[in-house]
Amino acid sequence: MTKSRFLEKQIVFALRQAELGTPVPEVCCKPGISGATFCTWRKKYGCISPLELKHMRLREEENLRLKKWVANLSPDKTMLQDVQTKRN
Repeated sequence: MTKSRFLEKQIVFALRQAELGTPVPEVCCKPGISGATFCTWRKKYGCISPLELKHMRLREEENLRLKKWVANLSPDKTMLQDVQTKRN
């Protein structure tokens, strides 16, 4: 996943502006994004509060950390299983 050059706060702020009645092209013009990007943001972050967004980001980081941890342990497990089958 590529890192966005916009902070989550900026994304939520842009979405809130559109909800409050600012025309979408005007909202897109200020940060310099396309309409397609705005629609993607709306799909992903549509009804999320900033606090929920922060929790979501923390969960994603923890999941990445755990996936790396499991990936590092998997070769050790297979190696130990191979040794055990050779002994039997």
